[in-house]
Amino acid sequence: MRTGAPRLASILLSALASSDLPVLIVGDVHGDLERLFAALKPYPAERWHTIFLGDLVDYGAFGVGALRYSRDRANTDVILGNHEVAMLCALRDPSRVGFWISVGGQPHDLEELRRDEPLQEWMRERPALLELADRSLIQHCGNDAYLELISIAEEDPVAAINQRANDLLHSGGESLLWDLLSSRNVFENQSARLERWLDLTHSRRVVFGHRPHRSSRPEIYHGGKAINFDGGLSRSHRLHQRGSALAASVGPLSD
Repeated sequence: MRTGAPRLASILLSALASSDLPVLIVGDVHGDLERLFAALKPYPAERWHTIFLGDLVDYGAFGVGALRYSRDRANTDVILGNHEVAMLCALRDPSRVGFWISVGGQPHDLEELRRDEPLQEWMRERPALLELADRSLIQHCGNDAYLELISIAEEDPVAAINQRANDLLHSGGESLLWDLLSSRNVFENQSARLERWLDLTHSRRVVFGHRPHRSSRPEIYHGGKAINFDGGLSRSHRLHQRGSALAASVGPLSD
């Protein structure tokens, strides 16, 4: 019988090993390795705890390359985005390939992933949520839809959500995860839902990507309780704006 406990323990150890380093957040990459490398140049891996917010794949030409790079970068954690879920769903079920292509999927990336089983398994082990020692909660979309995976009465909702997401990725439940992780960002405008989410998860702030903002720096809402690091990094994304600043998607998570 498969168990997610060793995987989740490994994720926790990775975060603990990097806990003495300042945190660097990387928003949605969407296959644009050139801009990713340019954005990371001022931030050597050995000096930063780097956290990717998911959606490394689709739209751009180098999705699998971005996955491998983030996996192999030292002191790095990667959380699950809706586009990774869609890609895994297309890999498992050929009838879903058309849908995946419609949301930016690149067929050459799917074929490359098909030949790399260790990378497939690594993707399935990504957590949906990541807690930091300073009580920052890292997630892909700025929404509390993650609660649909569990009972609200859970003693440790973050661990329970991660376990449920892990189970779904190993049992053909990608469609449910796609729906949840594709939920629109609401924390910018719905402070009551944000406060409830922070209270339930015992967090002081939430950091996310998923939907590009239009600022030159990460957008901060509600006195720093919600921060969006998706500045439209990828030039191939349909919402990319010419001249989008690298610092809008990649930068330190300040106190």
